[in-house]
Amino acid sequence: MEQDGNNVEEQPYRTAFHFQPPKNWMNDPNAPMYYNGVYHFFYQYNPNAAVWGNISWGHAVSYNLIDWIHLETALDPTDPYDINGVWSGSATILPDENKPVIFYTGGNIADDQLQNLAMPKDPSDPLLREWVKSPHNPLLIPGGDIGVNLFRDPTTAWRKPDKTWCVTIGSEIGGHGTALLYRSSDFIRWERADKPLHSSNKTGMWECPDFFPVSINGDEGLDTSVNRVGVKHVLKVSFSGQDYYVIGSYDSMTDEFSVDEFSVDEFDFMDDHVQLRYDYGIFYASKSFYDEGKQRRVLWAWIPEAESEANDVARGWSGLQSLPRSVVLDGTGKQLIQWPIEEVEKLRDTHFTLKDKELEGGSLFKIEGITGSQADVEVSFRVPNLEGVELIDDEQAINPQSLCIQKNASVEGAFGPFGLLVLASDDLTEETAIFFRIFKHGAKNVVLMCSDQSRSSLQTTVKEPIFGTFLDVDPNHEISLRTLVDHSIVESFGGKGKSCITCRAYPKVATFENSHIYLFNNGTKSVTVSSVDAWSMKKAQIEQVHTRRKPSIS
Repeated sequence: MEQDGNNVEEQPYRTAFHFQPPKNWMNDPNAPMYYNGVYHFFYQYNPNAAVWGNISWGHAVSYNLIDWIHLETALDPTDPYDINGVWSGSATILPDENKPVIFYTGGNIADDQLQNLAMPKDPSDPLLREWVKSPHNPLLIPGGDIGVNLFRDPTTAWRKPDKTWCVTIGSEIGGHGTALLYRSSDFIRWERADKPLHSSNKTGMWECPDFFPVSINGDEGLDTSVNRVGVKHVLKVSFSGQDYYVIGSYDSMTDEFSVDEFSVDEFDFMDDHVQLRYDYGIFYASKSFYDEGKQRRVLWAWIPEAESEANDVARGWSGLQSLPRSVVLDGTGKQLIQWPIEEVEKLRDTHFTLKDKELEGGSLFKIEGITGSQADVEVSFRVPNLEGVELIDDEQAINPQSLCIQKNASVEGAFGPFGLLVLASDDLTEETAIFFRIFKHGAKNVVLMCSDQSRSSLQTTVKEPIFGTFLDVDPNHEISLRTLVDHSIVESFGGKGKSCITCRAYPKVATFENSHIYLFNNGTKSVTVSSVDAWSMKKAQIEQVHTRRKPSIS
């Protein structure tokens, strides 16, 4: 076993506690699972270069989802049905045999997309290091109204009360995004249902679908096959570079999924009045799994780079995974709540705390004594008097990202911008701002949450400099923010996880010990910091195995 030599001390943008392979290209998370006491994580991986291509499945194992051992690739493009790439897929644990299987998309020599099966060579191996492909492959091929390159990314399967297995696969039928539904009694022979699980005439191709139950009353996660009174279902699909989701009810008898209606209009993908996304920044191709060990639903996503491919190649790596997040249904039933899994907190080290600090208009307060490039910050704000709130019109209220661009961190308002400056240099020539603004839309006060990377680097312009969303909280109460900083990635959770924004930043000056964190208020009105707790974060333990001998792990 070897320590990863390509570590954060040698490269300022390599992370300390986010998942990434030692080198080369990584994209979609695949088939995360908890099996016999071990967490397994697979991912789209190019073993030869820091650009997309030669796609295999990387594989790593963990006992806590934070510290990882990188193993050899689990699946490689070696067969006619996947010779052009072992693309995305999911894991399902077959309960009768207590055996995991992987359902994945392969690309053949013509780049047709085919669905295939793989299983561990030795299910008793705790690391599941060797996988074999089914002699029945390919199990499913495109045909009829399914385009040969519009048929990919099978979900974790769910089992109905009659023991029938179901799986959904991303597609586009007649120009409409579609989650195709297939059924099987033996996980080998699959038949397409007459109707898809869901579709939309407002989008194109759906990638990386995910379909899972959530509890209406309670924070416990549910196995993918659970469906009973008190359960809703989430359908997530990836398109246009983002992960969107809807919440609804699934009938196991008819296989009908009906999207909930929260207004007089039907609520669905890309409706004008609400567009639910897991994350309003850089966050794609997510995959969730049920963690039986802790009875929770855990979510991962690919976080691509935000600068040039040439820089990726020069560094020798590209792509991160988000921190694993727990996912529960909000008490209103209208959206999901996401939060970094509790194991992240074991990395907290040096602590800074402060309560009841007034931030006057135009003021700045430095958080001292913690490592600015590797930190976890939780802060809550109070706005005692909401008189004189700026007005926004209907057009501004429809597109929060445009509003954040128009009202960026440097633009003075009444209530805001106030929040955090992270990855900031001493002279503030480099800074990434995560902040709130309060506006009045009609008779209601609303909170805007923004992430502004436009001043994040003196040498690199990121692809999208500003992200934003409205945060469904009452500004008369506390407005909370948790931000985790890890060298070149910043993940922010507003309103205790109601809205999330992930961004990338590549500072030239504000790296390592030259990186700082500030509380700031660029509004004219004072705000109160009810509390702030900030921690330096330790480095996760990442190790690598190069041979197929069994490593000694604890």
